[in-house]
Amino acid sequence: MMARKPRKPASTNDTSTGDNVPGISSNPATNLLMADIAMRAGTSVLRAVVEKRLLKGRYGTDTAREIVSNRSMKHTIASVAVAKLATKSTPGAVLIGGGLVAKTLFDRSRKRRAAKRAGDAKLLEQAKDS
Repeated sequence: MMARKPRKPASTNDTSTGDNVPGISSNPATNLLMADIAMRAGTSVLRAVVEKRLLKGRYGTDTAREIVSNRSMKHTIASVAVAKLATKSTPGAVLIGGGLVAKTLFDRSRKRRAAKRAGDAKLLEQAKDS
């Protein structure tokens, strides 16, 4: 095995005086809090926009807006919990990803079966007419 390169020593710049703190405030904790709030707000807005865009094609703009805004607290908490599970661990990501793939495949097969049933019904109706 190759030896690792030695690490560089920690920075010797003393920032305890607060003069070189990047951000709006001179307090680094306040800057971190503001950055966290901004990121969470941006994520929330982006999620709402993506959800509306996905629903708009099928249900129209007004209905999509109502669907997103009228979501129950139970549904919101479940979505957050599933997203946290999927992003915090590899087994969680595999479990959630596998569940989503299985649900998609199930929905597609059900759609094909419904189309076959409709086609069969149409053919049987056509056969009765003759």
